[in-house]
Amino acid sequence: MTPFTRPDPALVKDLSRFSAATIHEAQGRRGALASSIKPVDHRMALCGPAFPVRCAPRDYLMLQVAISCAQPGDVIVVSAGEYPEAGSFGDVLANACLAKGIAGLVTDTGVRDTAELRELGFPVFSRSVSIKGTVKETVSPLAEPVLIGGELVRPGDVVRGDADGVVVVRQEELAEVIDASQAREAAEAAYIAAYHAGKSVIEVSGLAPVLAAKGLVLD
Repeated sequence: MTPFTRPDPALVKDLSRFSAATIHEAQGRRGALASSIKPVDHRMALCGPAFPVRCAPRDYLMLQVAISCAQPGDVIVVSAGEYPEAGSFGDVLANACLAKGIAGLVTDTGVRDTAELRELGFPVFSRSVSIKGTVKETVSPLAEPVLIGGELVRPGDVVRGDADGVVVVRQEELAEVIDASQAREAAEAAYIAAYHAGKSVIEVSGLAPVLAAKGLVLD
């Protein structure tokens, strides 16, 4: 495992104030993982530096190694071949993560013991729920970039997940994305205020010339 630099925890905390959707839009509609990766419970949320690990399908050996090596606040990001028919994480390993202060898990394979995971409150985002067992056989890269949900996640990039999905932010762009997310939230608050003041969506969004150019003129 190659050591890597993690972002300033204060910046991670600042990013966590924004939703995954806001962050995705604010950084130019980049970074969203595939919509098939969803939280086990809609109340779950996570934000932290990525600790990536690659696992063979139906094999969770390296996931256990990652849990042992990750630091408090890390989000373990598992690339396991987008294989849905495997329950590679459950309540026992969730307790191991909680004991270490790990911030959450994102995986493109399956998990199980979901009732217990909800009770524990440990944030888990997965491609599927499956009771099918796994093995501990294959050694593979740890703390190296992985491809998951159509996105490249590097060690130390920041992963934000909530009820709507998961987004990744490049570590070197973190401060810039926080500023852009704040600006987007301020703009949306202004739109909402305008609606409640009686303005229409067309007025607020400046759609009249766009519609006219497409041949639609409203009285």
